Amino acid sequence: MTVLQIGVLALQGAFVEHERMLDRLGAGHFQIRCLKDLSVPMDGLVLPGGESTAIGKLMDSLGMTALLKEKIMRGLPVFGTCAGMILLAGEIENDAKRHLQVMDITVRRNAYGRQLGSFFTQGEFAGKPVPMVFIRAPYIVEAGRSVEVLSVVEGHAVAAREKNMLACSFHPELSGDLTVHSYFLEEMVKKGRL
Repeated sequence: MTVLQIGVLALQGAFVEHERMLDRLGAGHFQIRCLKDLSVPMDGLVLPGGESTAIGKLMDSLGMTALLKEKIMRGLPVFGTCAGMILLAGEIENDAKRHLQVMDITVRRNAYGRQLGSFFTQGEFAGKPVPMVFIRAPYIVEAGRSVEVLSVVEGHAVAAREKNMLACSFHPELSGDLTVHSYFLEEMVKKGRL
């Protein structure tokens, strides 16, 4: 079987950490830094954590937003963490700016406030225990009927899947635990190729 090729949006944020996780799982990857990089064949896409406003502005200024949205809408598996969740969200409760607007979720930016801006906890992802690193994280305040919530922490949805889209508030790429990345590759990318 051919090696999976995952495009990692590398405009800002924790993209190198995602690449390390993909390396550990034996998946090929390449960085997406400009519009022409989106023409490279890919089996999946990672939208890393970082600053959603900065990433969104860079995507717009580089002319990438419309093509990224089109690829996702056509079924390209995508995994967004923290800022990546905000980029995917159809609605952002406390921000007028919208980005890709492909996932039927409403999120709240910096939902845990500045005083609890970063914290670590243990939780469950799709029924499996995982360490969770939150850094000024969003959470989901509303999810559409086609959205499956995969993680809840303190009553708030922090990971969800809708069709080919996976989003989480926390940073699995910073914990060293491979559970979430494995789920994306095995349950979404590989099954999407069948």
